[in-house]
Amino acid sequence: MDPSTAGRQIPVVVLAGFLGSGKTTLLNHLLRRRAGNRVAVVVNDFGAVEIDAMTVAGQVGSTVSLGNGCLCCAVDASELDGYLERLSRPAARIDIIVIEASGLAEPQELVRMILAGDSPRTVYGGLVEVVDAAEFDATRERHPETDRHLAIADLVVLNKTDRVTPAEHERVLGVIGELGPGAAVVSASYGRIDPGLLFDPATRPAEEEKVRQLSFEDLSADDEPDPAHRADHAHHPHAAYESVSFDEPAAMDPRRLMTFLDSRPEGLYRVKGFVDFGAADPDNRYAVHAVGRFLRFYPEPWPRGAERRTQLVLIGTGIDPDALAKELAVCAVSGTDAGTDPGETAMWGVLRYVRSEPAADEAADPF
Repeated sequence: MDPSTAGRQIPVVVLAGFLGSGKTTLLNHLLRRRAGNRVAVVVNDFGAVEIDAMTVAGQVGSTVSLGNGCLCCAVDASELDGYLERLSRPAARIDIIVIEASGLAEPQELVRMILAGDSPRTVYGGLVEVVDAAEFDATRERHPETDRHLAIADLVVLNKTDRVTPAEHERVLGVIGELGPGAAVVSASYGRIDPGLLFDPATRPAEEEKVRQLSFEDLSADDEPDPAHRADHAHHPHAAYESVSFDEPAAMDPRRLMTFLDSRPEGLYRVKGFVDFGAADPDNRYAVHAVGRFLRFYPEPWPRGAERRTQLVLIGTGIDPDALAKELAVCAVSGTDAGTDPGETAMWGVLRYVRSEPAADEAADPF
């Protein structure tokens, strides 16, 4: 199965959070543990991104190689479209683009820019909002817009949970759940979330990894912000996610699958893979890419000799894997209706999320 969620499109993730929330620490953690992915980071100040061993001066319009296959770009908001276009060119070989929102623009406006962009090589990868558990109430008081950010986030990282009591932790989780009921929420300390929430497995050949020189990622694999946590890092696993793999040889009923996707349960953050709609569209398979409330399908002709089946991966926090697998199984065409004509309207729900060209009333825009 092609690990890309939407053909060869590169996901663009917006990383947001107010000063002191720990988003730069989280970003550096992801860069150190990028699982072989080539990451482009778009910021407006190089100074805080310390993944490279050298000191980097942050100048707008600059691009710096981090020495581990990743790139870091310092831009202002007006240049964002141009940089996304450049970073998504095949020659750059980038797997994911992360935009650190601070100082660039409101997260909501960045998301709108990505959704409205006309580049066929990029796709919205989600809004990740980082929250300081210990300063949660104070942050909401200083920045009332916090509530709005949480309401539109696809993934909330409740950071610095080591600084609060279990009771306070649960209270803040409850408030976040009320403010952003559609978001997946993961708790963390020192920004240590599982990279699998954002990164797909690297697709480059294993041989390339074997022959390359040691990168800063390798050299700093055990580096942690708090020296007290370095020695026993193995006993402090990153905040984890759960995943469900679904592999179904029978075709999927488009109406049933859309019912499932339109009512995705709380905590289900990403859905990716390929769908076989059988007689409803025998000529094409459909790459599906869903993150938070964003959903899009990409039809493409079946590769010659490819086995026709549906293969999906679902990723989230606090989800029920068995229940999700059963709900997806119900979407498959059963033996009793396998030979029936699905009708010309069967694919209408799916086609709502097939983007032919940019439009002001983007059907899949959740904002």
